Amino acid sequence: MKQVPESSIRNPFTGMSRLKLFWALSRTPHGLLDMCTPAFGALLWLGYFPPINVIILGLITTFAGYTAVYALNDVIDYKADKKKAAADGFSDSKIDLDGVLVRHPMAQGLLSFREGLFWAVAWALLALIGAYILNPVCVIIFLGGCALETIYCLLWRISPFRTFVSGAVKTSGAIAAVFAVDPNPSIMYLICLFLLLFFWEIGGQNIPNDWADFEEDRRMNAKTIPVRWGLQRANVIILQTIILTLCMNAVIFYFSGARFEFIYMLLSLILGCYLLLLPALKLYKTKDQAYAMPLFNKASYYPLALLVVVVLKLLVEYVRS
Repeated sequence: MKQVPESSIRNPFTGMSRLKLFWALSRTPHGLLDMCTPAFGALLWLGYFPPINVIILGLITTFAGYTAVYALNDVIDYKADKKKAAADGFSDSKIDLDGVLVRHPMAQGLLSFREGLFWAVAWALLALIGAYILNPVCVIIFLGGCALETIYCLLWRISPFRTFVSGAVKTSGAIAAVFAVDPNPSIMYLICLFLLLFFWEIGGQNIPNDWADFEEDRRMNAKTIPVRWGLQRANVIILQTIILTLCMNAVIFYFSGARFEFIYMLLSLILGCYLLLLPALKLYKTKDQAYAMPLFNKASYYPLALLVVVVLKLLVEYVRS
């Protein structure tokens, strides 16, 4: 397989426009949506808005953390992504949030490996500083998330069970956010939060993304669930985990620090059905790859929807008081 030397690729991004490549490396549009999971987890547990300094520091730390981890994914997968690029693996880019800017700019020779590594490390250091100020426990969780992300990438050609690792990675930000606002949260709440985001990531993000990459992954001998166990079984797992997500959606509100009336729980379930269940059913019934990315994209807005429901409740309580 012929490798495309980086020096032979004309880079249209120069000057300040190169910054777009770094945001693309960190999949910033998707990362901004993922930032809603820590905010949702922290606010739902507290039942009120924390001090403004905690909010600002938390936002900076969360942004830095997600920016670093998404970049780390491409740093670890650099060689595999280079092979995909050489085989025109990105020429038929699917329409997803991760590809809004440029898919894998390092692999396409638009950024050097050294630039990508520096970007990931710099944001990771900022995230570590913020995490330590908020709560040293958050440092441990962040480092654990980085370690799991590395394992996830390395398992690409080894085991389809890597999807469980991905689920654990996506929960780490929200778990850390809870400890950032309360050093002694409820264990039951943490378990519910973990399971909610764990099932959402597997059924709404990871497997649908692998579903859309099925042909490419099969050519590259990847061990994803769709490749290893087939598309039909992948569809079943997607639907099952989406249903489990909605079940945890209904349960977690009972462990909040605030009393959520039934209307808010119902609203969150309606949004969950629209963003998760309906697209999953469409994919399950049609078995058409064209419906994999719509599920992924809609599911990406699920944490934002949950955050909106919680913020709405807190604002209503604030106005009443």
